[in-house]
Amino acid sequence: MRYNELGDTGMMVSHIGLGGAAFSNIYGTYDEKRSFELIKESLNRGVNYLETGPWYGQGSSERTIGKALKDVPRSSFFIGSKVGRYEKEPEKMFDFSVEKTEAGVDNTLALLDLDYVDLIQVHDVTFAPDISIVLKETLPVLERAVRDGKARYIGIADYDIDLMKEIVEESEVKISTVLSYAKSTLFDNRLQNYTNYFKSKRVAVINAAATGMGLLSNKGPQPWHPASDDIKAICKRASDYCKSKNVELARIASWFTLNQPGIDVNICGFFNVEQMVDTLDLLESGLSEHEKIVLSEVQTRYFDKVTLHWDDVELPAYKAELDKVVNK
Repeated sequence: MRYNELGDTGMMVSHIGLGGAAFSNIYGTYDEKRSFELIKESLNRGVNYLETGPWYGQGSSERTIGKALKDVPRSSFFIGSKVGRYEKEPEKMFDFSVEKTEAGVDNTLALLDLDYVDLIQVHDVTFAPDISIVLKETLPVLERAVRDGKARYIGIADYDIDLMKEIVEESEVKISTVLSYAKSTLFDNRLQNYTNYFKSKRVAVINAAATGMGLLSNKGPQPWHPASDDIKAICKRASDYCKSKNVELARIASWFTLNQPGIDVNICGFFNVEQMVDTLDLLESGLSEHEKIVLSEVQTRYFDKVTLHWDDVELPAYKAELDKVVNK
């Protein structure tokens, strides 16, 4: 396993981190026993950073990780969680207020059964009613949580990298990390345009969703995926090509992402131990010659000189759902 320093935090984190969304029903049926096995075997194989949050299963991810870590020495792992995004119902999904943020930190610690988290992040800041709420309410609460010993460092997590850059520039509270997702992939590698900037500010870069939340896999994405039908069709053609060559698209997509520069930790969600072991082996041993040829073909045939994304899709969709509730 490779280890990288997470910005200026002093934490040496594994290049692959364990994603907590897997410990919910977001990407498939949740299974507690399978989740425990995955967490423990990941730690055994050198993964020392775990990423979670209340949004993932409305507490099931944090609760599961807390149970799995019960007898694990606290000094042997790092863990990041989140505030800001909570429930499935549109009217309760996002809350960046002082009161909810304070309660959110305490609830996270209770579910994890920990005295502190190493990193507490504001989740999906795009959905805040105004950036000033994040700057003047959410972040100062997290700063107090750090002073009180409930967290060590503060970060932000969002799909919109420009918005995270703006918050880093304007925040009076020290931002130690940014978490970007689905923008260090075969179809959208824009994160590379920002890594040097964040490094210059001594802000660590966390990346997630190497497969674009399932788009870059032979199985394909979940029904809820926000990408357009056109994007899904392109990725489906890429996966069909990989199947015809007996190659798993998720493997070559993951290899591409794991080898991008300037990223301190890549958060990977695994369904089971086998997927985790395969990805760790991929980091260590790389692709076969056949897989390298297929990767080159996939890049040329389907993703050459294009950037596929769902910018400006999720916020309007959320507001539309919220309007339905308000106007009932």
